[in-house]
Amino acid sequence: MLDEVKVYVRSGDGGDGIVAFRREKYVPRGGPAGGDGGRGGDVAFKVNRKMSSFALFQRRIHFKAQHGRRGGPKNQTGADGETLEVEVPPGTVVRDAETGGVIADLVRPDDRVVVAQGGRGGRGNARFATPSNQAPRYAEKGEPGQEKWLILELKLIADVGIVGVPNAGKSTLLSVISNAKPKIADYPFTTLEPNLGVVTYDDHDLVVADIPGLIEGAHMGVGLGHSFLRHVQRTRLLIHLLNGSNDNPLADFNQINVELSLYDENLAKKPQIVAFNKMDLPEAQARWPEVEAALRARGVEPMAISAATQEGVRALIQRAFQTFDSLPEEIAPQVTEMPVYELPDEKVPFTITHAEDGSFRVSGRRIERAAAMTYWDNEEAVLRFQNVLEALGVSAALQGAGVQVGDTVYIGDYELEWAE
Repeated sequence: MLDEVKVYVRSGDGGDGIVAFRREKYVPRGGPAGGDGGRGGDVAFKVNRKMSSFALFQRRIHFKAQHGRRGGPKNQTGADGETLEVEVPPGTVVRDAETGGVIADLVRPDDRVVVAQGGRGGRGNARFATPSNQAPRYAEKGEPGQEKWLILELKLIADVGIVGVPNAGKSTLLSVISNAKPKIADYPFTTLEPNLGVVTYDDHDLVVADIPGLIEGAHMGVGLGHSFLRHVQRTRLLIHLLNGSNDNPLADFNQINVELSLYDENLAKKPQIVAFNKMDLPEAQARWPEVEAALRARGVEPMAISAATQEGVRALIQRAFQTFDSLPEEIAPQVTEMPVYELPDEKVPFTITHAEDGSFRVSGRRIERAAAMTYWDNEEAVLRFQNVLEALGVSAALQGAGVQVGDTVYIGDYELEWAE
């Protein structure tokens, strides 16, 4: 099962505003009438409860929304770009690939989050009319959309997780208590991906996940440990299955608990039902009294079962339902809109760096956005951008950094020549 993918998203650019004037009979000076550009389309992730994997992303990893349309004459606003909705399975965690920050945890059927917001439409010249400039001949380009690489992680949404060392009998147990049909064989690592099954008892259902066997070092990613452990995080109850045929089941018990706590300290706090498996084997029957006594001394009430012969399995199911029903109700995580992409409260809205070749680079979201929205072939628009530089303090900062007439100044993707 593909449970982690890297995808590229890009929202639509805002449409360009235009320069236009009213041209009507008997209206010799109709005034500016250039319309605004439309807003670029967003990119959003939305839960589809029918999806269970990231199979879609094996065929496509680039997602781009529509651009806004250009404004029109007679103050006509351009059409907005359509939002691109990408469907994901429930249990999807969206992370920023660069920072690792969590953008959203999509769990519920109607969860939806905008991961890239469309650019604002550029303003037409009608928006710049003032008493002192009643016929402006400049407009704005649309704001560029946002682009980002994201990491999608799928954490299975299961009520109960079965954990244990390889070959403890987890898949066999899942197959006899549920409708799941996992691959089963008597050697380690038969299960290379989690299996889900639904267990029914009276009128209640529980979704149970068979988590592939954990080995020493799993919390560091050894043996695909990270991939396996992430699926345990969603569960509310663990069935810790011990392999009764192993030489030291108590060491296995300790190892699994250590790996859980090292990966996520909250995993160690999850309630566990400890089941000693393979009681159909003579060596397991011989070890059971010692293991039972040692676990009870630690305050653990173990159960003896045989998944192969289903001995004690019904009692295990009953206990699982009773324990689960006694757990406090879990509050679903809230989906936060765009925490990673919000414009920070910048105390310093720009930075200036002086390169070895003598050029200067001005960096900052606000100033780079203003440059991208400027029509550089329009003299009035260029003058307006110079006013923006003055207002933001960029001009003074450049002069303080030693800029001279004729020096090259880079702002975003634009190369400018400094002049008085």
